[in-house]
Amino acid sequence: MAEELRSSRRASASAPIVRHGRLKRRSAWRTVGKATASVLAVALVSGSAVAAYAAWDLAKTVKPTVTLGNEDVLEGVPDVGAMEGGLNMLIVGSDSRQGQGEAFGDPDEETAVLNDVTMLLHISEDHSNASVVSFPRDMLVDVPECADPEDPSSTLYEQSGVKINTVLSYGGLGCVVKTVEAELGIPILFAGVVQFMGVAGLSEAVGGVDVCVAEPIEDEYTGTFLEAGTHTLSGVAALQFLRTRHGVGDGSDLARISNQQVFLSSLARTLQSNGTLGDPVKLYSIAKAALANMQLSDSLLDPTRMISIAKALKDTDLNKIAFIQYPTAYVEGGGAVAPTSSAEYVRTALQNDLPVTFDATAQESAFASAGDPNVIPPAEAPAEGEPVADAPADPAAPAPTVEALPSDVTGQTAAETRCSAGRTLDDQ
Repeated sequence: MAEELRSSRRASASAPIVRHGRLKRRSAWRTVGKATASVLAVALVSGSAVAAYAAWDLAKTVKPTVTLGNEDVLEGVPDVGAMEGGLNMLIVGSDSRQGQGEAFGDPDEETAVLNDVTMLLHISEDHSNASVVSFPRDMLVDVPECADPEDPSSTLYEQSGVKINTVLSYGGLGCVVKTVEAELGIPILFAGVVQFMGVAGLSEAVGGVDVCVAEPIEDEYTGTFLEAGTHTLSGVAALQFLRTRHGVGDGSDLARISNQQVFLSSLARTLQSNGTLGDPVKLYSIAKAALANMQLSDSLLDPTRMISIAKALKDTDLNKIAFIQYPTAYVEGGGAVAPTSSAEYVRTALQNDLPVTFDATAQESAFASAGDPNVIPPAEAPAEGEPVADAPADPAAPAPTVEALPSDVTGQTAAETRCSAGRTLDDQ
């Protein structure tokens, strides 16, 4: 079986490579100017030479940033806790090989710039709850008009029914943000793109993450080989775990999302238990790693704002930090997925700044299967043009305080310790 897998990989290597133009980066001088202003602001407020040096050290590592076009909303907002409706941040994982060396493929040959990971972090206005929503890379979306990253004065046409992981190459980070904003009906003021080595660097900055593996993971594509048991992962090992798809569940992208949730929930527990979110020194090192390894929106250029976002989760109940897989089902013919009617529950929670609860029966089944994402039967996708059914509103009923998710919305809370459901080469 392993030999057949290697033969398949050699065959796919001969297929035509999708090539995209490189995204234009913003002016380095403009970025330096903003960074300098950030440094001066921190120095004036703190009155401390040490704090000023720390801010300068952070700012000098900043990569060219991206303008989302909505940064003016933040003018006059003193801190993240004053943001009406909570804070929304989009995290994009790019498969671009540019600047990553040849460990992940020849950057001159593999030139695609796809957002294979797209996650939305929502922190409630009172910091009492948070949600991390993962979107399958093959989910079909409608893309609104976006500014052309090659020429911001021109506009790219809207698109209908395209896979979400193609949006980064089409219109850059700003276009991905606008697409997710349209899908969820919420404003997204913060965003960042991270590449392969950036993930490795960030995992090292937090000191590694413990993950549980129920069955061995064997994946030749990403070089991930883990025996059953608990492993502390950082650097490249953490990156491989987050990238593996063939080595977990049924080998699909949906299985990979479940695997990533195992990692992220453990990360949340680690950050709270070791006091990182309340330790300025540790937060400084994480902020420095983020600034050095990610391309961020203008709204995140201020390092003090980055740290305040992290501190917002310092006392959040782990039971109220939910990792949600956006509910989708395969379309006719397969090859892509579309949001189901249950996605409306996720949108409602985000739009109304509500915590969520998972279906108890579905959670018990998922937990008993050691994190196998296939234990819950996939829901059927809505027929084209079919309206989403909502329960009739009772005008006399009090406003809801929590959004109960239906059984086909899978995920877990940060308080739950789950194991990755691995698969060996013989099962692939």
